[in-house]
Formats: sequence, C-alpha cells, structure tokens
Amino acid sequence: MECIECGEKIIGRSDKKFCNDACRNAFNNKQNKDSSNLMRNVNNKLRKNYRILSEINIDGKTKIAKSKLDGLGFDFKYFTNIKVYKNGSEYKFVYDQGYKLLEEDFILIVKN
Repeated sequence: MECIECGEKIIGRSDKKFCNDACRNAFNNKQNKDSSNLMRNVNNKLRKNYRILSEINIDGKTKIAKSKLDGLGFDFKYFTNIKVYKNGSEYKFVYDQGYKLLEEDFILIVKN
C-alpha cells in the first residue's frame, strides 16, 4: 500500500492510509482549506465585533451613535444570535454583548 499524500510505501496495519502523522495532517489540511478560510474569516469578524462592543460597553449598558461603531470597523452583518424580548425589542448578540437599533441612528449596547 502507498500513502495517499506522498506515495511512499506504508509499513504497518493493512488499513493505514498515511505513512506518518505529517502526511495525514497535510492531507486533511488540504481537504478542509476552503471551509477553514471561510470559517476563519467569519470568526475574525465576530472577534472584532465582540472586541469593539466590549471596549465600548464597560458599564454593561451604553448608548452610542451608529456612525461611531461604523468608524471603528463594526460589521453589522456578523452576530451570533438574535433575542426578542417579551416587549418586542430585538437585540442582536455577539456572544454576551447585545445591541439594539434606536431612533436617530443610535445603538443601545447591553451585556447579557
């Protein structure tokens, strides 16, 4: 049998596909590369959004102009979940930091 990554002869069990861990890792990294790039990019955007909200929302509840969040690079397309409260208020959350659009382009940031 030959390694499906490098083509070297495999010694050992008859069901082995790789000659060593490095080849197994290299093969799996190639297989997962496209989804990993997408997930890495999304996670980076979520991490940045979280950092921005956390740095602004020191007291657990803060009001800020939407333009200020835009200026800091906050991306409103990326959040982890939406929570609708009994009174109908809809908050978008980035982990435990939530925000709600207010009138006159203001944002209310809360910590859950």
